[in-house]
Amino acid sequence: MLSDLPIRKIIHVDMDAFYASVEQMDHPELKGKPLAVGGSSKRGVVSAASYEARKFGVRSAMSGVKARRLCPDLIFVRPRFDRYHEISKKIRHIFHDYTDLVEPLSLDEAYLDVTQNKKGNPSATLIAKDIRARIFEEVGLTASAGISINKFIAKVASDYNKPNGQKTVTPEEVLQFLEDLDIRKFYGVGKVTAEKMYQLGIFTGKDLKSKSLEYLDSHFGKSGRYYYHVVRGIHNSAVTSNRIRKSLAAERTFSENLSSEVFMLEKLEHIAQEVSKRLTKSKVAGKTITLKIKYSDFTLQTRSKTLPYFISDKSIILETAKKLLYQETLQNSVRLLGISLSNLNTEKQHKPKDTKTVSVQLQFAF
Repeated sequence: MLSDLPIRKIIHVDMDAFYASVEQMDHPELKGKPLAVGGSSKRGVVSAASYEARKFGVRSAMSGVKARRLCPDLIFVRPRFDRYHEISKKIRHIFHDYTDLVEPLSLDEAYLDVTQNKKGNPSATLIAKDIRARIFEEVGLTASAGISINKFIAKVASDYNKPNGQKTVTPEEVLQFLEDLDIRKFYGVGKVTAEKMYQLGIFTGKDLKSKSLEYLDSHFGKSGRYYYHVVRGIHNSAVTSNRIRKSLAAERTFSENLSSEVFMLEKLEHIAQEVSKRLTKSKVAGKTITLKIKYSDFTLQTRSKTLPYFISDKSIILETAKKLLYQETLQNSVRLLGISLSNLNTEKQHKPKDTKTVSVQLQFAF
């Protein structure tokens, strides 16, 4: 029952086309023009696209060649991650003026729990409006926000009035909002899952809600329970300011496709070195090594091995990755290799504090 859930005032702040907007801010001559942050070469990938470029269908993770084909006047700029980190840090300082419960998801988005906040403001809607105004005044960028009773609904809502807008879904509006929602808008429902849902006659939240837990479990496995609960407004994950890293990885895209494992060993050594360096810097170690292989036809394959002990040493990472590479024959020539380490020794060090449960009151200030 929704009325039995812990009620929180959650804001999800999402910067508008962050990387591209930073570039347009720093280079005024690029404002109003279709812009892609990333590479335009045969192997290049779009990291971010301005709203002017998105009108042509340009999206992040798209190949630079395809992006150029969709938008011949597209301007490519190289990413400047140091600058994006610098701007992100300024934005987070603003967040912390309102609450210490800030959970960053990436450089350009974060959850804020303002149930109890430093301003003593009972309205999460007004807090979100104030935060967005300060980001614009102090940083020079626009942001969008979603406000609701939990993280799931707040994240969905933040995409509702983009760019430079916000949407509040109050407790009494939650169930109707979710029932009316296109299934593609549900956070966690990707393109493949959406197509599967369409085939099952599930097009909206209302359609999803009509399915039993057993039905969703049988068709979607472990994810079925998640879909069953979120469409009913049930998502108890608390905002935590000390998110625990669950994996660490490095990967390389090659200028030419590689067709033999022998040619890949040198590449794997560099990747293993980078992973080891990042582990050492983060002061973590892990047990599960995963080799990621992306073929020239863009199909993706992963191979994993879990060791009985935690490791961060390059030589062990490399040796295990080599064994995974030779584990079975390659399906095609390879355009990308990656190594990740998961099952880290950080995962059981922290547990979020319990949140007191209170009943939903329709007059709850939002």
